[in-house]
Amino acid sequence: MRIIGVDPGLRNLGWGVIEAEGSRMVHVANGICHSDSAAPLAIRLQQLFRGLCAVIAEHAPEAAAIEETFVNRDGQGTLKLGQARGVALLALAEAGLAPGEYAPNTVKKAVVGTGHAAKGQIAHMIGHYFPGVKTAGADAADALAIAICHSHHTGPGAARIAAALRAAG
Repeated sequence: MRIIGVDPGLRNLGWGVIEAEGSRMVHVANGICHSDSAAPLAIRLQQLFRGLCAVIAEHAPEAAAIEETFVNRDGQGTLKLGQARGVALLALAEAGLAPGEYAPNTVKKAVVGTGHAAKGQIAHMIGHYFPGVKTAGADAADALAIAICHSHHTGPGAARIAAALRAAG
């Protein structure tokens, strides 16, 4: 299954595409969609939308995952991040993809083993998952981590756990 992971951001929207077959994962591509910080907000959102739509069209993912928005002390920053996430969700929906949504701590735990990992630790683990692969930056590495997290949560192991829980309940 081809999975696209999206790390939403208003300035830099990271994306990563992997192929997952069982527990085996292969890197396909990664990158960052940028918006012009001098442009009005509507234009910036349009740039992100068009950039992500082009990535989706080029790589034809069958599944998608996106990071949930976290609330921080800067209300304006959180709102702008939410708007960037909204256009990413729209781009995915336009492609017929219903993304899995994961909290940042869930992604970190799935990839690094701890929910409070730093960005550098995520990038380091991406290097272990995909030796020799160069990422376009920290946002692209985070997007690959989101795709990996989705693979872990929807792969054969996840199905076995769900079946065991149903049988026990």
